[in-house]
Amino acid sequence: MAKKTAILTGDVSSPLLFRHVSPGPGDSTMQFRLIHFWEARKNVKGGPGIFLGIEMLMIDEEGTLAQGFIGQNRRDQYEKELRRGSIYTLTNYYASNSKVMYHIADQRLVICISHASAMSKVDRDIEGILTERFRIHSFSDFEANCYLRGDLHDVVGHLKLVDGQPLHQRPVLCTKDDSTSRRVMDEAAENFRLKFDACAATPTVLLVTTVNPKRLGGKLSLSSMSSSRVFLDEEVDPTKEYLAWLTKNPAATSSVNPVEVVKAETLTISEIAAFIKHQPVQIVYFDCIATIDDVKLGTEWYYIACKDCQTKLDRGPTTLICPRCRNENATAENGGDGTELEVPLPQCFIDAIGQTKKFRIKVTHYNFTSTRLSLTATRIVSAAVLPPKNPPLTPPIPLSTAQNNHAASEVEISNVAERSLGGSPCANKHATSASDAQKKAKHMKSSG
Repeated sequence: MAKKTAILTGDVSSPLLFRHVSPGPGDSTMQFRLIHFWEARKNVKGGPGIFLGIEMLMIDEEGTLAQGFIGQNRRDQYEKELRRGSIYTLTNYYASNSKVMYHIADQRLVICISHASAMSKVDRDIEGILTERFRIHSFSDFEANCYLRGDLHDVVGHLKLVDGQPLHQRPVLCTKDDSTSRRVMDEAAENFRLKFDACAATPTVLLVTTVNPKRLGGKLSLSSMSSSRVFLDEEVDPTKEYLAWLTKNPAATSSVNPVEVVKAETLTISEIAAFIKHQPVQIVYFDCIATIDDVKLGTEWYYIACKDCQTKLDRGPTTLICPRCRNENATAENGGDGTELEVPLPQCFIDAIGQTKKFRIKVTHYNFTSTRLSLTATRIVSAAVLPPKNPPLTPPIPLSTAQNNHAASEVEISNVAERSLGGSPCANKHATSASDAQKKAKHMKSSG
């Protein structure tokens, strides 16, 4: 018979505060509001992950945040009773040291629900316990904590682009046409998409909790975690305050170049081509280090033009559209005369030949539908040096032609032996010993 959740009837007038919790078992009664809970999983390469339990973010009447944990063997007992924003009492808990990485609370102890625990929901609301508390930090704080994998703080700011689309166009993040082709998103991304699409007006302010600072393409990137939540515009006090400030300071929206805030990873041309081949259609920026070998002018050119005004036509869903005539069923003809361009090459292009630069590459919807690879460089980020290629295996000292051939054979044999034996230190040692024995035997033969 399954054990039911106990209902507490004792005195809870002076509950234990989070800051008074000590490591180990405890039988005092504590009272808290459940802010958020989510599944804890251990990542498994190529799989959905191993379920470990349920993690909780809690807050007491002093406003101190603490992390709770319900093991997988207690999931069925408590999960159905969990409600975000509700108040609970708890006795007979076990407090353990929090994990070293990814702290989400002030209290460094995790309050674990054990087999002896008794947790129940309080029917009435208690105004003295806050409904939310954010740990918002600045850009400089995130930059200082990049890759440290310590505290996960919250961030608030205004939106410039959403999924590569400017806000004045009211981006649509999900439609019936692309719903089947979208990849499975995590809870934070799905929550953001649902909230964004449900807003009557285009939201401009975003707050994300417990973000992890990383660097992608040399720029700071704040990535969501399993514990992350998203809030927009008028949902919570920090977004309301930021929205009011943004209304009084509209120039702040133009002070940021959208290209600078877009993730720009440094990839090779072949890696960008592979991305275009395997990823869904989107607008994204990359950095690419390349050397300008030549600038070609002698190329015949033409374009698909409107028969009436010679303006270049745009491709519609099923027809060609003339942006000048506003004709959605325009008749096309070849524009231009197909001759080579007779334009002198500017000196700046001549000077650029042979130089290695880091280019900002913009990938658009055209790249995913075109049959040929054509990349647009929006700007030169900086001077750069091509990464070194793997040097070929060569002997350390000059050898004769016969000795060179012999050394090459030994390198091949050694590599094959290492791969076949799994590359272990022991296997490498045996392979080296066998090679040394062969050399010694040949040396003795030649000496005799």
